[in-house]
Amino acid sequence: MSVADIVNTMHSKFNAGAAAGLDLVFQFNIEDGENYALIVKDGTCTVEQGENPNASVTLIMDTETLKGITSGETDGMQAFMSGKLRAEGDMMLAMKLGELFPV
Repeated sequence: MSVADIVNTMHSKFNAGAAAGLDLVFQFNIEDGENYALIVKDGTCTVEQGENPNASVTLIMDTETLKGITSGETDGMQAFMSGKLRAEGDMMLAMKLGELFPV
């Protein structure tokens, strides 16, 4: 499964109700793959390849960690605590990912 496939799967699970009134950019920097941004704005979500300079939070990990977190096999907090996931910017927003993109 490629990074693009994983990000598109996340996009398809987007919970628009949880995103009402939000204006956020989740940047995913994948160490062994492509970088993507998920732009959440007023109940909508768009996917953008590459780096978004307006990222609210940047999550840095490898493809396997991203796949595990999005499939529910890996707990995001455990990945963070073990160093498999790093976050830059507003780390509290990373906690919103589970609400916005349910497994």
